[in-house]
Formats: sequence, structure tokens, C-alpha cells
Amino acid sequence: MVKCNMKTCGSVDSIETFGLVDGPGIRTVVFLNGCMLRCKYCHNPEMWSFGKENMAVDDLVTKLIRNKPYFRRGQGGVTFSGGEPLLQVDFLIAVSKKLKEQGIHVALDTAGVGVGRYEDILQYVDLVILDIKHLTEEGYKDLVGRDRSAFFQFVKVCQSMKKPLWIRQVVVPGVHDNDSYMNLLVDYLKTLDYIEKIEFIPYHKLGSEKYEKLGIENPYVNKEAMNEEKCQELYQKYIESNFYFR
Repeated sequence: MVKCNMKTCGSVDSIETFGLVDGPGIRTVVFLNGCMLRCKYCHNPEMWSFGKENMAVDDLVTKLIRNKPYFRRGQGGVTFSGGEPLLQVDFLIAVSKKLKEQGIHVALDTAGVGVGRYEDILQYVDLVILDIKHLTEEGYKDLVGRDRSAFFQFVKVCQSMKKPLWIRQVVVPGVHDNDSYMNLLVDYLKTLDYIEKIEFIPYHKLGSEKYEKLGIENPYVNKEAMNEEKCQELYQKYIESNFYFR
């Protein structure tokens, strides 16, 4: 049995097989514990804390390689999500390096707020799925509880390393569904290169019961879910009219 430390083991919440939305093709999604943000709409509050280091690098790699035959169909692979995978730097690098040695596509689902060493991490990452919280300083801090400087620093590194991006914007009613914010979003996205896809995700309340079980105050307990039709209308108006993806 491997004696765990920060370089040989990580804190893994769960592993989802046959994922179809977190990157191209059929994916295995690894949810890593730990996050410095406290997003008001978070549906995984159980992953905020790190918990115990419960998975050795080689053990996780062995589990992931077993799914390799499925990855070849539609260029699938492994996606690291969370929580915030950028916080478990050594573990993420060690696992991703071994996956790349096996020719496996690696995607990173992130809010871009980690502890640095982004160049070291991204050299083993094929795709960054970037979660945009908010683009004004006030809006970002109100939504996640900290300033936005770390996010922009991560994006800067992604751009310098020419990493393909899938952009995700959760649309919260009363926060993002207005002309002012949508125009700001479009203007910002036009400054970025290597965007392959942009997604709008309507805010939902599916994780609400977790707050009660964990004894955590839910800041959006009275917030209505985002209307999916209106969310699609916003996407068509602001994204489809301004961006083209093959």
C-alpha cells in the first residue's frame, strides 16, 4: 500500500464514467476535492474542503486506463473537475503526465483559481473548459467571495500556451441575464483566441438539498431557476450572432 503524501496521492470525491458533456467524446470525469471559491450557485459544496488523501497516483491511472477503449470512439478521454483541480497541483501533474504517456486526451474543467504552476499543469492538458463566473470586479466578488485577479492570470497563461478553450457561462436570473452583462461577456470573449465552443448553462437548484444536509447556508435558497428558453434566447442573441464555430 502506498504511503500517501501530497505528491503521491490526491483527494478524490468521485469518478464518473461515460460522461458526454465534459469534453469531446466519451469521458471519464474525476472530481477532485478542494475549492477556494464560494459560488452562490455551487451545486457541489461537499467538495469545498480537501478531505483525506484517498487515491494514489498509480491507482487512479490504472482505473482510468481501463476505460481507454471507449475513449477512442469520438476522441474521448479524461476530464478533471471538482471542486477546483488546480489546487492539487502535484497530484494533477503526476496523473496527467501518465495519461499523456498512454495517448489519452486530458481536459481540465476549471474556474481558473488555483495556486499557480499553471505552465507545469497545462503542458499535459489538451483542453481547458473555463467557467466564467462574472466579469466585473464587484459582480465577481459578490458571486464567489474573492477578487478576479487569479482568474485573469490563469487565462493569460492559457493564451500564451495556445490552449483550446471551451467557455462555460452559468446564467443566473437577475445577475447575468441582462444586456449590460451580455455585452460585456461578448466583448471579453472577442479578446480571447483558441475558443472552440461557448456554452450557456441555465442556473438550476438541483444541489439545494446538499446545503441543508451539510448545515451550510444556501445564499440562493430563494433564487428561482433560470428559464431554459430565455437562456437559449440569450445564447442565440449574443453568442450565435457574434461567434461562429464549425
